[in-house]
Amino acid sequence: MRYALLISWLCFILSAQAASQPNIVFLLIDDLGYADCGFNGGTEIKTPNIDRLAKSGTIIESHYVQPVCSPTRSTLLTGRYPTHTGVYTIVSPGAPWGLPLAERTLADALRSAGYHTSLTGKWHLGEFEKAYQPNARGFDRQYGHFFGMLDYYTHERMNKLDWYRNGEPLKEEGYTTHLITAEACKVIAATERDKPLFLYVPFNGVHAPFQVPDNYLKPYAHLKGNRQKLAGMLAAVDEAIGKIEESLRKSGRLENTLIVFSSDNGGPPPGDNTPLRDFKGTIYEGGTRAAAFATWPGHIPADQRVRQPMHMVDWYPTLIMLAGGSLEQKLPLDGLDIWPMLTKGAASPHDAILSVSTQGPARAAVRMGDWKLLVSGNADADGGEDDGAAKAKKKGKAAGKYEPVALYNLIEDPSESKNLASVQPERVKAMRARLAQLLKDAAPSGADISKK
Repeated sequence: MRYALLISWLCFILSAQAASQPNIVFLLIDDLGYADCGFNGGTEIKTPNIDRLAKSGTIIESHYVQPVCSPTRSTLLTGRYPTHTGVYTIVSPGAPWGLPLAERTLADALRSAGYHTSLTGKWHLGEFEKAYQPNARGFDRQYGHFFGMLDYYTHERMNKLDWYRNGEPLKEEGYTTHLITAEACKVIAATERDKPLFLYVPFNGVHAPFQVPDNYLKPYAHLKGNRQKLAGMLAAVDEAIGKIEESLRKSGRLENTLIVFSSDNGGPPPGDNTPLRDFKGTIYEGGTRAAAFATWPGHIPADQRVRQPMHMVDWYPTLIMLAGGSLEQKLPLDGLDIWPMLTKGAASPHDAILSVSTQGPARAAVRMGDWKLLVSGNADADGGEDDGAAKAKKKGKAAGKYEPVALYNLIEDPSESKNLASVQPERVKAMRARLAQLLKDAAPSGADISKK
């Protein structure tokens, strides 16, 4: 009898603990333009599910990420800038490197806190050895692809299958956005109610190639070419997010679920980054400021917009603390707790936020308050473009070259059109000094190390 009572009491305690821990669903959209969704000013593409969720929570107007995909994913999963992980650029298929094995991941920390951890979608942080794959980096379940640019129907990248379940190749039919969604809904339904859930859903939509079933194109007959296809692809992602929300509701989890939505970088053409300058691949705002919001009924204020800046690194400590996990670890964090900023209108916890290019610290920017300083140094002293800007320029877009030193007031000039460096020499001096501190002892690129 006493034994039965003890078991019952332990079950009650565990159940109460799980109820106090929020489920966490992190929706990461690939190559989404800053203004492609309605909640951020978009009018061409209908995103009713995304917009409804955004309105139910807080829209983060200055949510910084990295200029391309792998570095952003590394910052989310480690809480550390690329200067500390060495993940400055994209991890290519078969490349003998990835997110360093010494890094503790968000999935590691949440699993230690009692969470079921599941990844459905795109990994892009290394796969050449099992130790670099999701199941060895804290995820109980993995489903989806390891890289980008795969065919949405054949699931192949350069004629090689890139579709896996728990690291094992998987051949199946279906449009990838639909498959990722179905798997996410299965995970929600299958996870025990007394166990909190961390569901990471990094969609491959709306990344090229531009492919979508015809029924998603019909409402956008007035658009042309890849813009029409992107609209259909985003409509498919919006539908997917609605289905994930409905699965949370049916499972009884929705009221205790924190949903975070973000792009992994700024959109490339034909994405719309209005009013920001340039595109994916650059450290202008159009490359590093993501469309983002967070919602959790009763915890995050509804119908709110926050202008205070944050960075993707901040989700790592914030989510772990909300989950009741531990932040004790060997490697120091760059991320800070942004919960008071989201929920109480507090100021950003950062005095400075760092952006580094795919080329590493030689081209970097720092945001301090309303001001942004961009320094283009020894990587390309003549002020050339990063890959993203160069490609955009070839497509007839206004890419604009980097100047050796540029200073912008982002509140008055979000398009970064007026370089004020020459009339603000003292501010430039102070911000350059802070940038130098942030870049001190920057790690070499993992990609460069792997070539030696």
